[in-house]
Amino acid sequence: MLQSPSVAYVAPFLTFIVMLVIQKQLAFLGDWEYAVRVAIVAGSIWYFSRRVLDFKVRYLRGSLAIGIGAFLLWIAPDTLFPGWRQHWLFTNVVMGELRVSLSAEQLSSPFLLLFRTLSATLMVPILEELFWRAWMLRWLVEKDFEKLPMGSCDRQSFWIVVALFAMEHGPYWEVGLLTGLLWNWWMTRTRSLGDLIFVHGVTNLALSLYVIWLKKWEFWM
Repeated sequence: MLQSPSVAYVAPFLTFIVMLVIQKQLAFLGDWEYAVRVAIVAGSIWYFSRRVLDFKVRYLRGSLAIGIGAFLLWIAPDTLFPGWRQHWLFTNVVMGELRVSLSAEQLSSPFLLLFRTLSATLMVPILEELFWRAWMLRWLVEKDFEKLPMGSCDRQSFWIVVALFAMEHGPYWEVGLLTGLLWNWWMTRTRSLGDLIFVHGVTNLALSLYVIWLKKWEFWM
C-alpha cells in the first residue's frame, strides 16, 4: 500500500484530518498543541510527498490575481449581507454551524496566531492541492493517474472535485464551491501544481490577515 503512487498525494491530507479529530486529546500541550500538530503534518508532507512536490510558479500575475480574487470572493457574502451565514442554506444539520475552532485564550496568543497563519499559508495549500487537484482530478479519470499530465480531468471528475471541495468547507460551502470551480479551471489551464499551491497560499494568507486584523474569527472554523 505504501508503494502506491496515491500515497504521496493522499497521506498528508489524511494526517491533517486525523490531527483535527484528535486535537482535544492534545489539549494538555497548551500553547504548543497547535505547533505540534503543524509539525506532524509538515513531517508527513516531507516524508510522503517530497518526490512529487512542485513549487515553481509559471504564471505569476495570473495566479496572484486569482489568489486575491478568491479571497475577495470568500469574504464578499458576509461583508455585503450581514447575517448571510446564518441562513438555513448554510447553517444546518448537514453542513454544520459556525463554530470558532480556537478558544478565547488561544486567540489572544500571538504564538498560536502565528502558527495558525503559517499553517494556513504554507502547509494547507500543499496538502489540499496535492489531494484535490494533483491527485483526485486525475484519479477519478484513470486509476493509474500518473499516466495523465497534471491538470487532466473529464467533466465528471471536474465537478465531483468541485462538489467535495465545497462540502469540506461546511457552512461556507457556496464560496467553497465557487473557489473550487475557479481553482479547478486554473489547474486545467496551467497544469501546474506550483501555481495552485501559490494561488491557495495567497488566498489563505490574505484571509488570515483579514481575520486577525478585524477579529473575524468565524472564518477560522
